[in-house]
Amino acid sequence: MISKLPNVGTTIFTVMSALAATHKAINLSQGFPDYDCSDELKSMVNQAMTEGHNQYAPMPGLPVLQTAIADKIRLLYQQEVNPATEITITPGGTYAIFTAIATCIRPGDEVIVFEPAYDSYIPNILVNGGTPVIIPLVYPDYHIDWDLVRSKITPRTKMIMLNTPHNPTGSILKETDMQELEKLVEKYDLLVLSDEVYEHLVYDGASHQSMLRYPGIFKNSFVTFSFGKVFHITGWKMGYCVAPAHLMSEYRKVHQYLCFSVNTPMQYGLAKFLENPQHYLELPAFFQRKRDLFLRLMEGSKFTPLPSAGSYFQLMKYDKISAEADKDFVIRLTKEAGVAAIPVSAFYQEGEDNRVIRFCFAKKDETLIAAAERLNRI
Repeated sequence: MISKLPNVGTTIFTVMSALAATHKAINLSQGFPDYDCSDELKSMVNQAMTEGHNQYAPMPGLPVLQTAIADKIRLLYQQEVNPATEITITPGGTYAIFTAIATCIRPGDEVIVFEPAYDSYIPNILVNGGTPVIIPLVYPDYHIDWDLVRSKITPRTKMIMLNTPHNPTGSILKETDMQELEKLVEKYDLLVLSDEVYEHLVYDGASHQSMLRYPGIFKNSFVTFSFGKVFHITGWKMGYCVAPAHLMSEYRKVHQYLCFSVNTPMQYGLAKFLENPQHYLELPAFFQRKRDLFLRLMEGSKFTPLPSAGSYFQLMKYDKISAEADKDFVIRLTKEAGVAAIPVSAFYQEGEDNRVIRFCFAKKDETLIAAAERLNRI
């Protein structure tokens, strides 16, 4: 059989987590917490199972959860969305992204992708016959060069993919970015696929610039989210997509044949959990405290932090320590220092290497303390 993804192997996340386990290293590589989720949320899911909610949910999702999400969108972004026709529950954010691409992209369509990029984006485009048009974010603050974007648009450009807060860099889109994007959407009738799985993880008083805030952008957008990333339940694989009804009707045609419906008791539990907005309104302060703790702990090290305005990732330059390639450095770091990280070159198709690595700070305080102690000895 001829592979549809001949250049794709095992992801760096799997490799580094396995290496961390082999060497009993502290794993700050893969993006998941080492602490448990809310006992209240678990109790709500358990109650749903006990009450017999254990059969298929409706294909688009439980109405009670769709309504809870619409209420959250209204509170956060002052945008009205129809829960019945514009919100679909999905088995995770990565699935939501794939389904949007599968819905829209045909052979020959071009999709603009910014690098460094989350590792699923480009394979999703390729496996659906599209052509990724890769534009680098401008190092070291990883902002978008909109003049370069305009120069890359052709008659075949169908979609532009965005990620804010950004994985792996921790950068965020600003209001000026949204103004530039809105002009492009209007001029070229571009579709927008926005990965906003870290929507609540925005720091230092900044506001999350969701596509949902901008009607001129949202009318052409698929906006994807993850419950797992924000409520510490990555293993549940629960997310959702929001899109205007004319796009969502096409999205559901694909969705119904990929998974049909999503875990029923977890949907009931999450709907109940969302009734208290404090559960998500408190998240920026919770994660900013962890970011700030990690940065304070690392002040005595030879690593140089780059700004992290969002997500639960912190980039560090290591040029004062080594001239090694970042992949070689993280392997040695895991084996010799006992801390696993991710090389940022892994988020580039051509492996661009600025000697920067990514740490995940969504960890227990004692984990961050122990990791920093090891890193400070380098």
